[in-house]
Amino acid sequence: MYLIPRHAEIIELARADGRVLVEDLATQFNVSPQTIRKDLNELCEHGALTRIHGGALPASGTENVEYEQRRQIAAEEKLAIGRAAAALIPDHASLFINIGTTTEAVGRALLDKAGLMVITNNINVAERLRIYSKFEVIIAGGVVRGSDGGIVGEAAVDFIRQFKVDYAIIGASALDADGALLDFDFREVKVAQAIIANARHVILVADFTKFERTAPVRIAHLSQIDTFVTDRCPDESIRRICNENDVALLEVAGTPDMPKTGG
Repeated sequence: MYLIPRHAEIIELARADGRVLVEDLATQFNVSPQTIRKDLNELCEHGALTRIHGGALPASGTENVEYEQRRQIAAEEKLAIGRAAAALIPDHASLFINIGTTTEAVGRALLDKAGLMVITNNINVAERLRIYSKFEVIIAGGVVRGSDGGIVGEAAVDFIRQFKVDYAIIGASALDADGALLDFDFREVKVAQAIIANARHVILVADFTKFERTAPVRIAHLSQIDTFVTDRCPDESIRRICNENDVALLEVAGTPDMPKTGG
């Protein structure tokens, strides 16, 4: 595929920011929205991007965005989600924290808690919390994934199955309109499934961009979750699934200190 300079820049912007929007690109390149829509359609036809309403995402049907880039996607929303989810965890509780940039945000927001037992397959979470004597941090064994410090594989699954904890904090790479929670790495998914099966209360944390993405491996269904914390839920089908299955939906957009209950 031959790329004109604008097309190449659009692809790089999508990779860096996690998505691009028609109106923003039209302003940046000083062209009409119609021109940008044509650009995006051409790039999507050649597999360089994935079209969404109002813009496009990096082509990510089988590959995830680089971990450091993911940290920057919806960063403020992840901080708000992290605070809201952490507020649900009482002192002296036991919990799993799974791999992910949003689950890491929850870990950062737990620092004012006391007496927590934290079991994680996320090296980044363990490294942050281990220095606090008020926490007992237990890290899973298994294969360390170099891209993000996640510990995956059958050894990690067997390790997780030894515990039965009060809470689980999990993330997902994508959330389908039918309620499927999706990810990219089958090994990571197996660990997430073990976490869900061995927690009394499962908290899903995911920002709005996860409604716009897709991934090939199924983790679970939203009906298996107890609480879903997001910045905002734009999908009415997801709201309906939450209502029908008694999943508490907490939306934190516009309310940095206190979550808004919906659904």
